[in-house]
Order: sequence, then structure tokens, then C-alpha cells
Amino acid sequence: MSCVQKVYYHSGRLRLNPNLYESGKVCLSLLNTWWGKGCEKWGKSSSTMLQVLVSIQGLVLNDRPYFNEPGYKNSAETTGGERCSLAYNQTAFVRSCKTMLYSLRKPPMHFETLVLWHFHEHERAILDACRAYMSGTVVGSSAGTGSNRRYVHDKCFAEFHKSLMLYTEHLRAEFAANRRRVMELETEDEIVPSIAASVKSC
Repeated sequence: MSCVQKVYYHSGRLRLNPNLYESGKVCLSLLNTWWGKGCEKWGKSSSTMLQVLVSIQGLVLNDRPYFNEPGYKNSAETTGGERCSLAYNQTAFVRSCKTMLYSLRKPPMHFETLVLWHFHEHERAILDACRAYMSGTVVGSSAGTGSNRRYVHDKCFAEFHKSLMLYTEHLRAEFAANRRRVMELETEDEIVPSIAASVKSC
């Protein structure tokens, strides 16, 4: 019997992608949580964890997740489909901000340090993206390239802007708290060797 890899997504009870469920389930053929055939399914002697990670990165975390939903795939490249995809990305980004807050406040067990340093290193890029998207840059466009893709400033964008402004402020506060925790860790790392050296010299 083949040993299928299991992946759990710490969702914070939010669904920000058709393949990432509120329950933590990741819907992917390679995980046998969605239909597939041949090499699309997990093979005990041929499949690897690297394949799983690359599949999640390429097939799930793409720039137009709306079309991951089988019922919407055929609407890609249509005016209606593209409009729905843009709106979906707005919602997904706001929920991503909520998920970041959840991860900062309640990091997964055994991954606390990883979460701490990840957000310490990437907080500026995250806040830059928030600022760019609030100004009208289309979600998914690179915040630092001066993209010409802009949202129409309609009612839908106004609601997105209002929600994102709120969660950006929450993120600023959590990032500040995260920086303090990093400083505490760095201080501890300096103190412990110093104490050990003092004890050794006695």
C-alpha cells in the first residue's frame, strides 16, 4: 500500500483559495485529495515531497486562483471571468492578511521561530504590497515595478480599500510586536554564551 504524504494548511478557518479548505485540507491530485490519473497521483516509488511542494507552489498558489475551481475554468479569458478573478484576488489578499495575523498571534507548534523570522524579514515587502494595492495596483502585480494595471475605483474597490486599510494597521502593530520578540531573542543569544563563559572561568 502506497504511503501518501499528508499536508495540513493552518487556515485560521479562512478559505482564500479553492484548493485550500477552512478545515486545513489541501485539495491536490498528488495528495489523493482530488481525482487524477497516472503520474498525477501519488506513487510510492516515484513521487517525492519536493513534487508536492512544487505542485502546491505552481498549481495552487498561482496568480489567478479563481480559475482553479473546475466550474470556472472555462470562463478564463472572458470579460466576466476576468472580472470575477480580479474580485476574487482582492478577497484572497484580505484573507491572506487575516491569515498572517493569525499566524503571528498563534504560530503553529514547533514553527514559532520560523514564523518569527519569516515576518521579521518580509514585513517591509508585505506592507509595501498593502500600500500598492490600496492605491489601486491590481493584486498580484509586483508592488515595486510601477505596474500600469490599475483597479477601477468603484464600490467594489472602495470596500476592498476599507478592509485592507484596517488589516494593514493590525499588521503594523503585530510586526512591531514581532520585532520586539526578535530583539529579545537576539539579547538572549548574547547573554547565554556570556553567562556560560563566566561560569567556565570561575
